[in-house]
Amino acid sequence: MNSKMASYATLKHVANPPTGWIKAIRNALGMSMQQLGNKLSITKQSVQEIEQREKEGSITIKSLKEVARAMDMQLVYGFVPNDGSLDALIDRKAKELAKQIVMRTSNTMKLEDQQNSAERLEQAIQERTIAIKNEMPKILWD
Repeated sequence: MNSKMASYATLKHVANPPTGWIKAIRNALGMSMQQLGNKLSITKQSVQEIEQREKEGSITIKSLKEVARAMDMQLVYGFVPNDGSLDALIDRKAKELAKQIVMRTSNTMKLEDQQNSAERLEQAIQERTIAIKNEMPKILWD
C-alpha cells in the first residue's frame, strides 16, 4: 500500500484552482458550459451547479468521473499520509500511545518515590512503541 500511495505524494503540494478543477480545465480547453452540458446530456445551468458543488467540496466522486469522461479525461484520486508514508503514520501513533502508557506508569512510580531516569523512560517508550507496532491494537486509532 505504501508504494501505491507514494506515487500520489508529489500531488500533495499541488494547489487546487480557486474556481475548481472542472471550470479551470473546461476554460483551458476552450469548452463552453453548453458544450460540456451537451456531452453530459444536461443543461448549462446544471454544469454551473456541478462546478459550484466541486468548488464547495460537495460534489460526488461519481459526478467527477462523469465530467472527466465527458472531457476525455480520467479521474484519479487517492490519499496521502501527512507523515509521508503509512509506516511513518503508524510509527508516530504507536509512539504517542507508548508515551501515554509509559508516562502514566511513571507518574504512579513518582508518587511512590520510585522515579525512573529520563534515559530509562525513553528506552521504555521505544520498547513499548515496538510492541504496539507488532500488535497493531485497535486502540491505536482512538
